[in-house]
Amino acid sequence: MTTNQRPQPAPGSGPRRKRQIFDATLRALARDGFASMTIEGIAEESGVNKTTIYRWWPSKSALLGAAMIDAPLLELPMPDTGDLRGDLEQLVDNLIKLLTGQPSGSVARAVLGAALGDAGLATYIRDFFADRLAREQAVVDRAVERGELPPGTDTMLLMDLLAGAVWLRAVFRRLPLDEDFARRTVAAVLDGVRAT
Repeated sequence: MTTNQRPQPAPGSGPRRKRQIFDATLRALARDGFASMTIEGIAEESGVNKTTIYRWWPSKSALLGAAMIDAPLLELPMPDTGDLRGDLEQLVDNLIKLLTGQPSGSVARAVLGAALGDAGLATYIRDFFADRLAREQAVVDRAVERGELPPGTDTMLLMDLLAGAVWLRAVFRRLPLDEDFARRTVAAVLDGVRAT
């Protein structure tokens, strides 16, 4: 299966049912870990027949991949403050809240652990980050239109530098992020991008 052929839920399944399945999937991941979570358990917790889940997501990797992209729990709002620096600071703040809040922080860390431990998830993890990058591109496109960034700015590099700082500090080092962290991180990265 290629990344463009991700299974979709049944048209008649409805957004409420889909959300129940995705919420149950992410709760099971955070609680049990990827290796121990099961489609049967997710079906029971969401109140959906397991054959329905298997019909639209042929594996727990596929189900987790869809849940990562579409579940509101991992949603990262894309700001539009009218200013690149303001947009990036808000984006970093939103990521900090996602990674340090609950249950979103536990789910994000469990997703990372699952990705490191299961090669079958690689395609779905790439889909997740491709989806996020496509959303983040609008922030850079607006900045280019306003003359705040040069055309051809590497969006992925810019976002990786910002997100990497948050992930490293909050998840790997497990250090607190003060309320000035977003401003300082954006200043360090953005001023470096402008200089090049």
